[in-house]
Amino acid sequence: MQQRHMQMIALAGTLGTGLFLGSGKAIVHSGPAGALIAYALVGSVVWGMIQSLAEMMCYAPISGGYIHYAERWLHPSAGFALGWMQWYSGVISLPTEIVSASIIIGFWDIDPAIDDIPRSHLIAYITVLAVVCSLINYFGVRWFGEAEFVFAIIKILLILGLIIAGLVVDLGGGPDHSRIGFRYWKNPGAFAAYPVDGSVGKFTGWFTTLLQAAFSFGGVESLAMACAEVENPRANIRKAARLLFYRILFFYICGILIVGMLVPFNDPLLLNSTGDGAAASPFVIAFNRAGIKALPSIINAGVLSSAFSAADSGLYSTSRMLYGLALRGQAPRIFAKTLKNGLPIVALSFSTLFVTLSYMSLSNGAQTVLNWLSNLTSIATFICWGTICVTFIRFKAGCESHGINRKDSKYFYNRFQPFPAYWAIFWCFIVVLFNGYQVFIKGMWDISDFFIAYINIPIVIILFVGHWMFSGRKSFPKGSELDMYSNIPGPEVDVDLHPPTTKFGKFFRWLL
Repeated sequence: MQQRHMQMIALAGTLGTGLFLGSGKAIVHSGPAGALIAYALVGSVVWGMIQSLAEMMCYAPISGGYIHYAERWLHPSAGFALGWMQWYSGVISLPTEIVSASIIIGFWDIDPAIDDIPRSHLIAYITVLAVVCSLINYFGVRWFGEAEFVFAIIKILLILGLIIAGLVVDLGGGPDHSRIGFRYWKNPGAFAAYPVDGSVGKFTGWFTTLLQAAFSFGGVESLAMACAEVENPRANIRKAARLLFYRILFFYICGILIVGMLVPFNDPLLLNSTGDGAAASPFVIAFNRAGIKALPSIINAGVLSSAFSAADSGLYSTSRMLYGLALRGQAPRIFAKTLKNGLPIVALSFSTLFVTLSYMSLSNGAQTVLNWLSNLTSIATFICWGTICVTFIRFKAGCESHGINRKDSKYFYNRFQPFPAYWAIFWCFIVVLFNGYQVFIKGMWDISDFFIAYINIPIVIILFVGHWMFSGRKSFPKGSELDMYSNIPGPEVDVDLHPPTTKFGKFFRWLL
């Protein structure tokens, strides 16, 4: 991939249904102020995690990404457990993305006789989406990079357009010329109570939105999986990491602020929304009321590209995870087989098989199973973020023990470290430990909800302990014992193979 691919993926890679549609759920659960605080807090956690990951990526832009870093600088068993957990959580989320995209297409294809998408049409949508998603990955990383570049542009234009249009409507610039301002922050209020009433409900509603906000950011760590397939990796990684702050600020924080100004948290349309299509978006609700009727289809098209992009990038990252595990002897060696162009053909083919689980949505009750599979990936994301930051703490100790200058200009350095890493570790621990709080509220116990909330914890422990017992490496290495030198690319990879030759190209390079 070239610099423009990496930068656009970093800028808009995880923008998707979590922001375009899920923001409505965030407002319902915690109110506009609660949602804004939750998104800002999770944004700071993601920023701290990326600062940690970027420093390791710039030092060692090698295949395997953060899974390899955990194995090398934390413990081999940690890399094994993290790798397999991330792979399984990634492949079981693939069908949910394909199904989501097919349902979004159904926005334009509802049969009035049954008030639903015709079954034969849904089969066709799932098949076409699965085939196209797979082909993009089989064509190689260049095709993947180009596809994600286009999707990123669509998502950036969509969110910028929604923020600007939302601000115009809020200030009375819509066809009805009704100025909203911060009216809904006063009535019905800035904070909502969920799932119980009173002050406790406002806190638990905010905490629930903390989870929703984190789901919106999920996948940003997948940048590490591409660092070995990017031209001039260290320079591109530095730029990508710095772009993240502005992405969080303008897209997520500004986006949730505008949403909270447009629609009250007790709006009936918001409360009754299923979340399956554009009608679930608070932007659509606000624009329809302002008399702007053309927006729903435009928003739905953008959300469709986001859902497909999530499936596309998910298949890419899971295949590279499995390939990286095989390279280090933690998966069957056959998964390390590649074509002449470096494409991990066996790992990709095996991961692609899980896309066929999308057809489960066609049977009665299977949609619930798909929702469970999707929820399983959410807490895995927090475990992954926390492990990345713990790995960075060990990486930092290794650099200090070996006398490595982390401030070297060819690397990435944050002068506030290790505090961003500790901040992210703390909140990841809190979320993993308390994400299933609702089942402990009187009258709300549900065994399946408890299972989904906490099953990832024993899975990680079993994977770690199982590998630890049979690997022969029992103790955690000291800083002086960490491998900081073998197979680390030197300055020979820090070459710009496609320097800009035009004024526009130079400006675009400076901008990104």
